[in-house]
Amino acid sequence: MPKTSATAPDKVSRLIDARIAELSDWRGTMLAQVRTLIRKVDPGVVEEWKWRDVPTWSHKGILCTGETYRSVVKLTFAKGARLADPHGLFNASLDGRVRRAIDLHEGDTLDAQAFTALVRAAIALNDSA
Repeated sequence: MPKTSATAPDKVSRLIDARIAELSDWRGTMLAQVRTLIRKVDPGVVEEWKWRDVPTWSHKGILCTGETYRSVVKLTFAKGARLADPHGLFNASLDGRVRRAIDLHEGDTLDAQAFTALVRAAIALNDSA
């Protein structure tokens, strides 16, 4: 997929739509669910298309990315090490000093309430910077 900048939000949105559609299995469904939850928490969230064609959601800085691999959807929170995670959603990149990630596998259920709390916390952290 072609690269684009954050200055073309409609194009970025279409690229993310296309990524979800091309992942015609559980990964596309999971990525769509994550996107819906993030947009519900922050209707003004900025969607970006970064690095190796990675959907990225930002609010005064990166909140999280949504990478898709053959057997996992990886949601990496840019400042995850600074976020409280009372529900234990973070299960990957736990050794990092800055990031934390949630690896979702086929058959996993994302706790929507806990996830939206993490997104809210990430927004608050970026707002405080």
